[in-house]
Amino acid sequence: MKILLTVTSLFEGLTGLALITMSSMIVQVLLGSPLSDPSGLIIARVAGAALVSLAVVCFLSRKSENAVGLVIALLIYNTAATVLLGYAGLFENLNGIALWPAVVAHIVLAGWCVKSLR
Repeated sequence: MKILLTVTSLFEGLTGLALITMSSMIVQVLLGSPLSDPSGLIIARVAGAALVSLAVVCFLSRKSENAVGLVIALLIYNTAATVLLGYAGLFENLNGIALWPAVVAHIVLAGWCVKSLR
């Protein structure tokens, strides 16, 4: 679990910081459409803050003997991210250059969570 939590901390921390500081550009790269109104920017920044919080808890828990609850939460998050981003690409015609790599990354992380729980 230590490597999973460390990798997740890095991946989500960087994504969260990017969403906080460069919201519109990150959404453009991910979905192919920039954020154009202030409410979208605020929601993206709040999501970024949530990802930074997730990164911190993963980093602080990486040496824990029993982080099963955290890994279950990560499995739920990665599954939801996979479904939502995949839906955006398949049914909403939102296709930025980073969309499908992000979907694959979340699939891999979800699988890693399942493997870690066994």
